[in-house]
Amino acid sequence: MLTLDKIYHASYVLKDVIRQTNIVQARGICDDCDVYLKPENLQITGSFKVRGSGYKISQLTEEEKARGVIACSAGNHAQGVALAATKYGIKSLICLPDGAPISKVEATKNYGAEVCMVPGVYDDAYNEALRLRDEKNYTFIHPFDDENVIAGQGTIGIEIMNEMPDVDAVVCAIGGGGLISGVACAIKSLNPNIKVYGVQAEGAPSMVESIKNGEPVHLDSVSTIADGIQVKEPGEHTFEYVKKYVDDIVTVSDDEISSAILKLIESQKMIAEGAGAAPLAAVMFNKLPVKGKKVVCVVSGGNIDVTILSRVIKRGLLMTGRQQTFCVELQDKPGQLVAVSNIIAEKGANVISIHHERGGEGTDVNGCYLRVVLETRDFAQIKEIHDALVDAGFRLV
Repeated sequence: MLTLDKIYHASYVLKDVIRQTNIVQARGICDDCDVYLKPENLQITGSFKVRGSGYKISQLTEEEKARGVIACSAGNHAQGVALAATKYGIKSLICLPDGAPISKVEATKNYGAEVCMVPGVYDDAYNEALRLRDEKNYTFIHPFDDENVIAGQGTIGIEIMNEMPDVDAVVCAIGGGGLISGVACAIKSLNPNIKVYGVQAEGAPSMVESIKNGEPVHLDSVSTIADGIQVKEPGEHTFEYVKKYVDDIVTVSDDEISSAILKLIESQKMIAEGAGAAPLAAVMFNKLPVKGKKVVCVVSGGNIDVTILSRVIKRGLLMTGRQQTFCVELQDKPGQLVAVSNIIAEKGANVISIHHERGGEGTDVNGCYLRVVLETRDFAQIKEIHDALVDAGFRLV
């Protein structure tokens, strides 16, 4: 059973395994509340996962340690298990789907694990891990639905309370539910008046649907840029702890998550993965009743694949009015391009790219089109440019 004493014990055991991540105030993010960040993206392995796996592995019997451990993951849990097992001198085998990013595969190896690449997707890797567990008698380290794992994640709650006992609300992302279960248990046990809120991606609302239905629900499919919380079904233990300790759960869109990633980069010089930015997205887009409150957002990880970071940033720019594309219909005569350029310059926008082409089939024989991508300040500036173009007689398509 999960208790505050168990979480305190985990905190003591993990002191030589994890890195202390100090809370930082995030100024300029929200005007109507005081936002603070618990930067677990700065944790060893770049994620909170090393806490849970570290405590779980520390509590194994000597016989279990001698046999070794096995886990299945496409990312943060793999690295957490690998590092923790190496710290305790234990053999670890991690099953990864063969489509996992090369960077994560290599990071897992570098932390000391043996890697087994499994053809297919996560479920195939999971089934292979269970098969090898039974065949080789390894101990399986579950990514979230294990009380020792949950206790390890709960050490984040202890640290928040030690650093900031006057906090009003704590916000965590929810995938399988291990992180928020441990954090909420610690926070509520120390001060039941503090609110604990969970955040899921709109495309992966397994805990939201489970709470609505009164039992764990399995979703047929999930889709979100926040791969760390892309979970089809919460755990049995985590479902019960969330139901007991968590005040509310909200969802955020991928566009909102992208905006939060961008905000962290620009205002805090901090890289977060989608799951890590989800709590901030919920606060930024007013999904939670935290006006006038001191709020700690747990930035659970920073292991975002660099190949998709640029796309995420672009979505964040579009979502916040920082970039806009206009398609302007022109008459094919001198001075049209200059006129459009002058309007853009007068309104203070910056041209990123421009493409000019003559009209084709089904358009005015004398017409042509100008597609211009602009760097803008906000939606108000976009409207100013739009209105100025229309007032000058241009048609936007």
